[in-house]
Amino acid sequence: MNIERIRELLTSLRHGEIDENAVLEVLRTLPFEDMGFARIDHHRALRTGLPEVIYGEDKTVEQIVEIAAAIVDRRSDLLVTRCGPDVARALAARFSAGRYNSTGRVFVLPTAEPVRVGNVLVVTAGTTDMGAAEEAAETASLFGCNVHRVFDVGVAGVHRLFAYRDEIEEADVIIVAAGMEGALASVVASMTRAPVVALPTSVGYGASFAGLAALLGMMTSCAAGVSVVNIDNGFGAGCTAALIVARARELAEKLRGDAQ
Repeated sequence: MNIERIRELLTSLRHGEIDENAVLEVLRTLPFEDMGFARIDHHRALRTGLPEVIYGEDKTVEQIVEIAAAIVDRRSDLLVTRCGPDVARALAARFSAGRYNSTGRVFVLPTAEPVRVGNVLVVTAGTTDMGAAEEAAETASLFGCNVHRVFDVGVAGVHRLFAYRDEIEEADVIIVAAGMEGALASVVASMTRAPVVALPTSVGYGASFAGLAALLGMMTSCAAGVSVVNIDNGFGAGCTAALIVARARELAEKLRGDAQ
């Protein structure tokens, strides 16, 4: 349930296309729907601007499909993260219009093509960071951002990064996914005025401690404007980028209105 859907219901009621009982039935599950094994927060998009999302890991295929059906029935965007092939096949069979990104392990079904704003650039240090990066990219894209990708430009060959200086300068938000020591986030932040969302990944040899070294390195960055999400949390990085873009748009529209 989102603001557009509420407006659509009120408009239909005003024009006599539906009656009060129909509206009440749609609103009945606000603020949440109790399914016994899950309580779906249909009200979340109205509160935060971001809809309920399904974290697929450690849920059964049946649970995921049932939750997904409840979300789609309310005409909300569907995003399932940490989605394995078995789950993806079941979702595709139920929602043929959906799309599976096997690299990012996400299943996406938008209610409609969003009006896209802003420019989110997703950068990875290596090819092995693409899983978390794709989760971030798909999340930001579903939530209405223009998303561009630059992969495998880490500090082991930092000259590769400089070939994309124009893309870096044009970005409104940059998500940097890196494992090992996580140094790429600091390098990118030193090149741009845009906020950088650092996404540590669990890529690396033993002393990287499954992403802990990258996490700590990003948190202790000496570059300004770096925020850090949890290890492999591409979803969190994508949400952060989308919220920054959305808030910037709201403030710009308010300033334009005040100027008039």
